[in-house]
This record gives sequence, C-alpha cells and structure tokens, in this order.
Amino acid sequence: MPKSGLIIIIFILFSSTFSFAREIPFTQEDRDRLIRLEVTLKEFKESVDRRFEGVDKRFEGVDKRFEAIEKRFDQMINLFIGIVASFTAIVAVTIGFAIWDRRTMIRPFESKVKAIEDEIAENRSKLHSLIEAFRSLSKTDSNVAEILKKFNLL
Repeated sequence: MPKSGLIIIIFILFSSTFSFAREIPFTQEDRDRLIRLEVTLKEFKESVDRRFEGVDKRFEGVDKRFEAIEKRFDQMINLFIGIVASFTAIVAVTIGFAIWDRRTMIRPFESKVKAIEDEIAENRSKLHSLIEAFRSLSKTDSNVAEILKKFNLL
C-alpha cells in the first residue's frame, strides 16, 4: 500500500475521533411541533382504537352466527340419532316378533310329531309282524305278492 493511502486512512480515523459534538438548539417552534405531533398521534391512536372496536363488534356478530349454526347442527345430529334409534328399535321388535311367532306356531306341530313318533315306536313290532304276515301270505296269494313288490316290501 502506498504511503499516501496510509496517510489518508490515518487522517480519516483521527478526524472522526476528534470531532466535537455541537449542541442543537431546541426552540419554541420545535416544542409546538412536538405538541402538535403528540396531539396528532393521540387522535390517530383513538381512531385506530375505534376501528378495532368496530372489528371486534363484527367478530362478535360472526361468533354469534357460528353459535347459532352450531346449535342447529347439534339439533340435526340429535334428530338423526333419534331417527336411527327408532329405526333400530322397530327392526329389533319386528325380528323379535317373527321369532316368537315361529316358535309358538311350531310348538303344536312338534308335540303332534312327537306323539306320532311315540305311537310308531310302540307299534313298530306290530308293523314288523304285520309285514311278515303279508310276506308269508304272498307265498300263497299272487295278488298280495304283487302289491308287496309294488311297495318294495318283498
């Protein structure tokens, strides 16, 4: 670096450190401007506050609308739950009635079938004896033999 550049840098550094601060006079006009500025800022702050209050009122209105919509939605959900519960109850009662009706309808037939089975069980030996009698009769009577063959008893 050349000597002239070094000298310029040193001069700049020393000149900035030895500069003296000068006092700036504060006049009555400056005070009046500050007072007017404060008044203007206060008015501006008040107008901004009024605008925010207006926005707050709008938000309160929107909140009320949302609450009304939420109440309607809750009512619709409760109505839907009621409809589903009613439908479920009707289906359950219908199925229960069908099962009860079938059981009460089948019971008399079951008792009749059981009585017939018992009677057949009692007369089984008699039936075997009767069939044996017809087989022995079929040896002498061709009509009986023909009938027994027709029913696969011979």
